[in-house]
Amino acid sequence: MAIKNFNKFGVMIDCSRNAVMTVDQLKKFMTVISKMGYNQVHLYMEDTYEVNGEAYFGYLRGKYSKEELKELDTFADSIGVELVPNIQTLAHMAAFLRWRGDIKDADDIMLAGDDRVYDLIDRMFASLRECFKTDKLHIGMDEAHMLGRGKYFELHGTQDRFDILLNHLVKVCDIADKYGFEPMMWSDMFYRLANGGNYYATSSKFDKTIKEKIPEKLTLVYWDYYNLEKKTYDAMIKGHKQLSDKIAFGGGAWKWSGFAPHNYFSIRTTKLAVKACIDGGIKDVFFTMWGDNGAECSSYAVLPSLCYAACIAQGITKMSDIKQKFYEWVGVKYDDFMLLDAPNKIENIDKVVNPSKYFLYADCFMSIFQNTEKAEYCEKFATISRKLKLASKRAGEYAYLFDNLSSLCKLLSVKVNICTRTRDAYNSGDKVQLDTVIADYKKMIKLTKEFYKAFQNQWFIENKPHGFDIQDIRLGALVGRMQSCLDRLCDYRDGKVANIPELEEKILPITDTIISYNHWRNNVSTNMFDFMY
Repeated sequence: MAIKNFNKFGVMIDCSRNAVMTVDQLKKFMTVISKMGYNQVHLYMEDTYEVNGEAYFGYLRGKYSKEELKELDTFADSIGVELVPNIQTLAHMAAFLRWRGDIKDADDIMLAGDDRVYDLIDRMFASLRECFKTDKLHIGMDEAHMLGRGKYFELHGTQDRFDILLNHLVKVCDIADKYGFEPMMWSDMFYRLANGGNYYATSSKFDKTIKEKIPEKLTLVYWDYYNLEKKTYDAMIKGHKQLSDKIAFGGGAWKWSGFAPHNYFSIRTTKLAVKACIDGGIKDVFFTMWGDNGAECSSYAVLPSLCYAACIAQGITKMSDIKQKFYEWVGVKYDDFMLLDAPNKIENIDKVVNPSKYFLYADCFMSIFQNTEKAEYCEKFATISRKLKLASKRAGEYAYLFDNLSSLCKLLSVKVNICTRTRDAYNSGDKVQLDTVIADYKKMIKLTKEFYKAFQNQWFIENKPHGFDIQDIRLGALVGRMQSCLDRLCDYRDGKVANIPELEEKILPITDTIISYNHWRNNVSTNMFDFMY
């Protein structure tokens, strides 16, 4: 089934944030979305693919071998899907640059202008050319905020950063042309450099000479996952047309803010974005499924968002019809799948928030979110857990998604306000109250271990094992910290220690409501993880 309003209608799968989907699961996922009418899949691979002569590229990260990519490409082609390599040729290369500091500018950015960088990019493109039939190649180049400000500055002094970007782009596009690739890149750096770092500058005026310098074969990808006003999309499309006649759009199927998806928000933005693309004559559209900060959420969890996008692109706008299509394509009720959003919907907040992640990892003694903990959240999470468990019985092959989030919510029904209850019991001096909290710590540790097993099951069904070591570290540390706090509470109750200093220090508020906070490292502790000495 074709998407009538677009030439290419695709999905981008993030294979770089530790979760590298297995070959079999990628085949399954492509099969499901091809039924919806998707005819393109981007594999976002920063360093998770084999590169000739570069053994440390994707080292111990579960990278795809050339044989695996060829197998995936052949399969995709057999079901009418174009498989597109979506890589990086400037920034977002931190995982690899840890091994090649000699070609690093600053942060995660490669050293523009250096011959060793272009030798690497040449070998990257040569390797991809062996594996993919498509002539399309996404070269990335987004969010290079420190471009020209590190090693480049030491070598060349202050240079116009627009010129650095354009010169690098021309060289990369020349290499792409050598291998018969038609490149596309994220457009934000053009906007940021022209507008003081601001991407969503809806009134941008670009000098005509900039358009003349942009390589003719290059497609600019306008990405937007956030805006809730169609006029913003319309203005940004208009602005992009000042830079190029070849424009594509990248929307968002939100699965990058923790363990649970944000289908409701994705659908709101998608409705506006697709309409703007149709009105603006954009013919190539794809939806990103990023995996920021650990890739905890399943790609299948956003199938409702992808179904909705495919339907409205075909003119199917009645929700009852969309739900029927979802059941035909997926085999599970749409409303059941939408329950996967529920772990983040403990408050009626009309934006992306992820309490199910940051309350999970919040410290039991020193939670930076302690002032937002509410006793009523315990029952809310318990109710969500029960609903997800019931839905899992109707979910067939997708039951493990519901079991995982049900287990998470069951844990949160005990943990969500543990810091407040711990502090209240400690400050009250009531040993009975303290005994109750201690009993909940024991229950909480047991439920955390149960959630770990459910999450581990989901990960190993869908992904290669590489990357789960980080989840072992995070969840193992969570259990260890819970046990440490429990032991110290018991020592205090039993008179072995006179006090617990952390519980006597006031927690300062950083917010007065539920928010989006996806930084594990900054959440679990205010103390330092890394030192320069």
